[in-house]
Amino acid sequence: MAAAAEGGMVEFQHVADLVGKGVDAVGVATIVVGALAAITVEGVRLARRQKGVYRSFRRRLGQSILLGLEFLVAGDIIRTVAVSPTFESLGVLAVIVAIRTFLSFSLELEITGRWPWQKTAEAATGTRE
Repeated sequence: MAAAAEGGMVEFQHVADLVGKGVDAVGVATIVVGALAAITVEGVRLARRQKGVYRSFRRRLGQSILLGLEFLVAGDIIRTVAVSPTFESLGVLAVIVAIRTFLSFSLELEITGRWPWQKTAEAATGTRE
Protein backbone atom coordinates (compact mmCIF):
# COMPACT_ATOMS: atom_id res chain seq x y z
CA MET A 1 0.00 0.00 0.00
CA ALA A 2 2.90 2.37 0.77
CA ALA A 3 4.31 1.78 -2.71
CA ALA A 4 0.98 2.77 -4.27
CA ALA A 5 0.86 5.98 -2.22
CA GLU A 6 4.45 6.78 -3.18
CA GLY A 7 3.65 6.11 -6.84
CA GLY A 8 0.70 8.50 -6.62
CA MET A 9 2.90 11.18 -5.07
CA VAL A 10 5.49 10.82 -7.83
CA GLU A 11 2.72 11.08 -10.44
CA PHE A 12 1.31 14.20 -8.72
CA GLN A 13 4.74 15.82 -8.62
CA HIS A 14 5.24 15.04 -12.31
CA VAL A 15 1.87 16.57 -13.21
CA ALA A 16 2.53 19.63 -10.99
CA ASP A 17 5.91 20.08 -12.65
CA LEU A 18 4.31 19.93 -16.10
CA VAL A 19 1.60 22.40 -15.05
CA GLY A 20 4.26 24.75 -13.63
CA LYS A 21 6.26 24.57 -16.85
CA GLY A 22 3.08 25.19 -18.84
CA VAL A 23 2.29 28.29 -16.78
CA ASP A 24 5.89 29.45 -17.34
CA ALA A 25 5.43 28.95 -21.08
CA VAL A 26 2.26 31.04 -20.99
CA GLY A 27 4.21 33.78 -19.19
CA VAL A 28 6.97 33.80 -21.78
CA ALA A 29 4.43 33.71 -24.62
CA THR A 30 2.55 36.63 -23.04
CA ILE A 31 5.70 38.73 -22.98
CA VAL A 32 6.71 37.81 -26.54
CA VAL A 33 3.23 38.29 -28.05
CA GLY A 34 2.76 41.54 -26.12
CA ALA A 35 6.13 42.84 -27.34
CA LEU A 36 5.32 41.93 -30.93
CA ALA A 37 1.89 43.56 -30.65
CA ALA A 38 3.43 46.72 -29.17
CA ILE A 39 6.01 46.87 -31.95
CA THR A 40 3.35 46.36 -34.61
CA VAL A 41 0.79 48.85 -33.26
CA GLU A 42 3.31 51.52 -32.44
CA GLY A 43 5.21 50.92 -35.68
CA VAL A 44 2.01 51.73 -37.60
CA ARG A 45 1.48 54.83 -35.43
CA LEU A 46 5.09 55.88 -36.05
CA ALA A 47 4.68 55.44 -39.82
CA ARG A 48 1.61 57.70 -39.62
CA ARG A 49 3.72 60.23 -37.70
CA GLN A 50 1.38 60.24 -34.72
CA LYS A 51 2.47 61.80 -31.46
CA GLY A 52 3.19 59.95 -28.22
CA VAL A 53 4.44 56.76 -29.87
CA TYR A 54 7.36 56.26 -27.52
CA ARG A 55 5.30 56.66 -24.35
CA SER A 56 2.52 54.43 -25.71
CA PHE A 57 5.04 51.79 -26.78
CA ARG A 58 6.61 51.74 -23.32
CA ARG A 59 3.19 51.42 -21.70
CA ARG A 60 2.10 48.54 -23.96
CA LEU A 61 5.41 46.72 -23.56
CA GLY A 62 5.42 47.25 -19.80
CA GLN A 63 1.89 45.88 -19.49
CA SER A 64 2.80 42.70 -21.36
CA ILE A 65 5.91 42.25 -19.21
CA LEU A 66 3.87 42.75 -16.03
CA LEU A 67 1.30 40.17 -17.07
CA GLY A 68 4.02 37.74 -18.14
CA LEU A 69 5.79 38.16 -14.80
CA GLU A 70 2.59 37.24 -12.97
CA PHE A 71 2.43 33.95 -14.90
CA LEU A 72 6.13 33.28 -14.28
CA VAL A 73 5.71 33.80 -10.53
CA ALA A 74 2.70 31.47 -10.54
CA GLY A 75 4.71 28.81 -12.37
CA ASP A 76 7.54 29.09 -9.87
CA ILE A 77 5.14 28.75 -6.96
CA ILE A 78 3.45 25.69 -8.45
CA ARG A 79 6.72 23.91 -9.16
CA THR A 80 8.39 24.80 -5.88
CA VAL A 81 5.53 24.07 -3.51
CA ALA A 82 4.12 21.02 -5.29
CA VAL A 83 7.29 19.41 -6.60
CA SER A 84 10.12 20.06 -4.14
CA PRO A 85 8.96 21.80 -0.95
CA THR A 86 12.29 21.94 0.89
CA PHE A 87 13.46 24.90 2.96
CA GLU A 88 16.16 25.58 0.39
CA SER A 89 13.72 25.59 -2.53
CA LEU A 90 11.29 27.78 -0.59
CA GLY A 91 14.13 30.23 0.14
CA VAL A 92 15.03 30.36 -3.55
CA LEU A 93 11.35 30.88 -4.37
CA ALA A 94 11.14 33.74 -1.86
CA VAL A 95 14.11 35.47 -3.49
CA ILE A 96 12.67 34.97 -7.00
CA VAL A 97 9.26 36.27 -5.96
CA ALA A 98 10.84 39.27 -4.21
CA ILE A 99 12.86 40.18 -7.30
CA ARG A 100 9.88 39.77 -9.63
CA THR A 101 7.65 41.74 -7.26
CA PHE A 102 10.19 44.57 -7.23
CA LEU A 103 10.28 44.47 -11.04
CA SER A 104 6.48 44.54 -11.17
CA PHE A 105 6.28 47.54 -8.85
CA SER A 106 8.99 49.34 -10.83
CA LEU A 107 7.20 48.67 -14.12
CA GLU A 108 3.90 49.83 -12.65
CA LEU A 109 5.57 53.08 -11.58
CA GLU A 110 7.06 53.50 -15.05
CA ILE A 111 3.76 52.82 -16.82
CA THR A 112 1.34 54.82 -14.68
CA GLY A 113 3.60 57.25 -12.84
CA ARG A 114 2.32 56.08 -9.44
CA TRP A 115 2.73 53.13 -7.12
CA PRO A 116 0.10 50.34 -7.34
CA TRP A 117 -1.36 51.26 -3.95
CA GLN A 118 -1.83 54.94 -4.82
CA LYS A 119 -5.27 55.89 -6.04
CA THR A 120 -5.71 58.12 -9.03
CA ALA A 121 -7.54 61.40 -8.53
CA GLU A 122 -10.40 59.95 -10.59
CA ALA A 123 -10.70 56.86 -8.40
CA ALA A 124 -10.45 58.88 -5.19
CA THR A 125 -13.13 61.45 -6.11
CA GLY A 126 -15.18 59.48 -8.59
CA THR A 127 -14.73 62.22 -11.21
CA ARG A 128 -12.40 62.95 -14.09
CA GLU A 129 -10.07 65.90 -13.91
